[in-house]
Amino acid sequence: MATIKPFKGLRPPKSIIKEVASRPYDVLNSLEARLEAEGNEKSLYRIIKPEIDFETEIDEHHPEVYERAVKNFHKFQERGWLVQDEQENYYVYAQTMNGKTQYGLVVCSHVDDYMTGKIKKHELTRKDKEEDRMLHVSVNDANIEPVFFAYPDNEELNIIIKRVIASPAEYDFTTPDNVGHHFWIINDKKDINNITDLFARIPYLYIADGHHRSAAAALVCAEKAQKNPNHTGSEEYNYFMAVCFSASQLNIIDYNRLVKDLNELTPSEFLKKLEASFVIEEKGSDIIRPIGLHNFSIYLDHKCYSLTAKENTYNDDDPIDVLDVTISSKYILDDILGIKDLRTDKRIDFVGGIRGLNELKQRVDSGEMALAIVLHPVTMEQLMRISDSNNIMPPKTTWFEPKLRSGLVIHKLN
Repeated sequence: MATIKPFKGLRPPKSIIKEVASRPYDVLNSLEARLEAEGNEKSLYRIIKPEIDFETEIDEHHPEVYERAVKNFHKFQERGWLVQDEQENYYVYAQTMNGKTQYGLVVCSHVDDYMTGKIKKHELTRKDKEEDRMLHVSVNDANIEPVFFAYPDNEELNIIIKRVIASPAEYDFTTPDNVGHHFWIINDKKDINNITDLFARIPYLYIADGHHRSAAAALVCAEKAQKNPNHTGSEEYNYFMAVCFSASQLNIIDYNRLVKDLNELTPSEFLKKLEASFVIEEKGSDIIRPIGLHNFSIYLDHKCYSLTAKENTYNDDDPIDVLDVTISSKYILDDILGIKDLRTDKRIDFVGGIRGLNELKQRVDSGEMALAIVLHPVTMEQLMRISDSNNIMPPKTTWFEPKLRSGLVIHKLN
């Protein structure tokens, strides 16, 4: 069962929330963060991407960069740009995109649930990224950014959330990408106790986004526990901040592929090889989206084609084999194009669907890439099925939108 607790959130005053709040550290590079934070000393990028305070040549993992994060974090608190709540609360964080709103509960989850598999994952993590996030959490003694969790739908939690959001929001603003962000404080003791009890009946939580932050939280906890001779497991460092959404509310969009070359094949030769595994239809010069699972769109040589996977290319009873990313990896990227490892091969690039099909078309038409593969997005049911079976999804499978905004609330470990 899921172990959660409320916490004394460290938050910006509502008058400056738009200045402080930022995109997550891992969805933009240092140059983009530098441009977005230009002229804004209150931007959270000063803490989560502190390399922007240095010359562009500096390595973002240089010790001075982590030291600057700490310095800036302290400055934000000293200047009142971040103020800690006096009591332990839960929070509701809602996001509105394209007329649809999803409601998340901001909680602290226990590291033991991650270690024992009650918090389920679907991706592998990289050691270097774990160590980077571990160091960032450790030096700041805080979870500056939350993990993104999903939980099975729960009507009793929905009722509490509906009652909370009936009152005016603490924060209510729209970001340049036209996503609305809304934030409420849950400080009623009865609601807090009920939420804790209801989560205690939920068997598993699922990581939607934030595998490296979850792993880092576990590493920080282990380090602190080792140094504490009186460690009990109830210290604040045993918990890490997460925003938990009802699974049915979440939106996974397509995560598409671009390939630099056709492995010395001509377009006609490549299409001929595809016929062994797919039914192919030419669709004209405009790139289109797949019509459903096991249907793909490819774009090459200024033409779009619809591919429908033949039944012998997948197994409905295998949670990994049935995925469209598996089918495309096996029968297009590996068998025909010779791309064996999606994590390391330099011939492939990945484009989240939020950036649109036009980017795929443009990069192929320009000659930068030879082929675009458009996938139908995986479903939350598929993600949870894979997590429940202790399997790992292929790389670059899920892209959640909207992304959580960072800086609305921070969890201090001390």
